[in-house]
Amino acid sequence: MRTETPAAPPAGVRVALLVAALAALLLAAGASLCVGAGTVPPAEVWRAVTGGAGPHARLIAREVRVPRTVLAVGVGAALGCAGTLIQTLTRNPLAEPGVLGVTFGAGFAISLGAALGVAGHQATQLALAFTGSLLAALLVHAVGRTSPLRLLLAGTALSFVLGGLSLGMRLTFPDVLDRYRFWSVGSLAGREQVSPTVPLLVMALALAGALLLTGPLNALALGEGVAPALGAHVPRPRIAVLGLVTVLAGTATAVAGPITFLGLMVPHLARRAARGSLRWLMAYTMVLGPLLLLTADIASRVLLPTGEVPVAVVTAFLGGPVLIWAVRRRGAIAL
Repeated sequence: MRTETPAAPPAGVRVALLVAALAALLLAAGASLCVGAGTVPPAEVWRAVTGGAGPHARLIAREVRVPRTVLAVGVGAALGCAGTLIQTLTRNPLAEPGVLGVTFGAGFAISLGAALGVAGHQATQLALAFTGSLLAALLVHAVGRTSPLRLLLAGTALSFVLGGLSLGMRLTFPDVLDRYRFWSVGSLAGREQVSPTVPLLVMALALAGALLLTGPLNALALGEGVAPALGAHVPRPRIAVLGLVTVLAGTATAVAGPITFLGLMVPHLARRAARGSLRWLMAYTMVLGPLLLLTADIASRVLLPTGEVPVAVVTAFLGGPVLIWAVRRRGAIAL
């Protein structure tokens, strides 16, 4: 298959693209505060945020939509960045954050907690999901740490095992299905019942760490045979990347449930503008991820007149064509 090696655009073009993406993100955030089952005019939203609106507008805008919008920004940036990291590390354009088993690890932990009767509160479910994601990723790393290929195989195998065990528990215990069903829809609705402050702080620190890793990861992306010749210590950045992917994807999945395809399609869209610069790629994904998730979340509120569509359904609908495009264009933009 033919491989393109396009010249990198000037720095001014990259800055302009990033500014345009940020402006679009601000517009999407504003629309997220206004659009929904109960439409609130922008002026009323502003008064609600500043504390001057009536109780109804203040309840909708300040207590529900502001936390939901902030959560969408954090989850979108985390999943987009995690996808970029895992694709760069494995040199596989079809890799996504769930390859480390974090999604199925979280689902297994939720199912197990429900079976044991300890997953009754949303905060408990959040803790269980994050713990399951972390343990699954640690197990995958322990088995496949020697090479990216073994890592992918170990993650896929563990995901099948955990998925089968979770399904068995859901079929055996009806209460497990009820608890799992709420978490597994992959939605931002209703997540404001638990304060997102700690998860957002964790994701922000992990995103900052990802930006600091762009130098070593650039060398590692050239291949493990080339990286030592450039003075890069291969195991350390690999472990750091795996740790960041686990924290980013695990926290986002624990908070919002499994939102598929976002970590896959965002790096592909951003790579067209970054053109080989990992630092710019990280910057673009941290903006495009929230932009796409906010857009999907807004669409999920208005697609049906009788209720909301889970945002994971919308992202999957968008991600399917992107996945087909990525398969057809594999190798068109070098990782």
